[in-house]
Amino acid sequence: VQQAADLSIASPVIASSLDARFISGQKEKRVAAAKFYDGLGLGAPTPASAEDKAALIADVDMLLAQGMQLIKAKSDAMGWDINLGNLARIWKGGCIIRAGFLDRIRAAFVANPDLPSLLVDPGFGKEMVERHEAWRRVVTKAIGAGIGMPAMTCALSYFDSYRRERLPANLVQAQRDYFGSHTFERLDMPGSFHAIWSDSNSADSITTQGYNA
Repeated sequence: VQQAADLSIASPVIASSLDARFISGQKEKRVAAAKFYDGLGLGAPTPASAEDKAALIADVDMLLAQGMQLIKAKSDAMGWDINLGNLARIWKGGCIIRAGFLDRIRAAFVANPDLPSLLVDPGFGKEMVERHEAWRRVVTKAIGAGIGMPAMTCALSYFDSYRRERLPANLVQAQRDYFGSHTFERLDMPGSFHAIWSDSNSADSITTQGYNA
């Protein structure tokens, strides 16, 4: 997670997996909290569904995509020239994570050694299209049932963010301009712009004498 942060590589599934491990270790606190909320009438979780497998596979694919992207970024930064296709082959031959999905990773990077992410490999992309609806239903059901699924919810959010040309994070530019006059970019023309905000708490209202909205 620290390496990802240093390289500005988004790895929310990896980070949330650590968080899940940390909260799992707080056994006594969780037992006490469970009794507390049982007393308040919070319902019990619902049983697993047949769609869970599709959701789990999609979740693992997001983890693989983030992990390989992180390895590629570190390799580029350090000049290691790691061949990701060969790396998957080595793992398949003698690693604790030996699994059939490593063949898919190897095939993806053999077909395109410069692949920026497994998410834009045709094979992986096809699987995402096939599984995303079940994935969403499982996450929605878990949220509705009060089941914590930090890795899976982060994985779905990562997928939806990665495949969007524009993100809600663009709103942060407007917020920064509002409270600090940091300017923002526009979609209809190039350059940096600043708005005169009418709210009494905006940077303009606070710093401009005699300003009237």
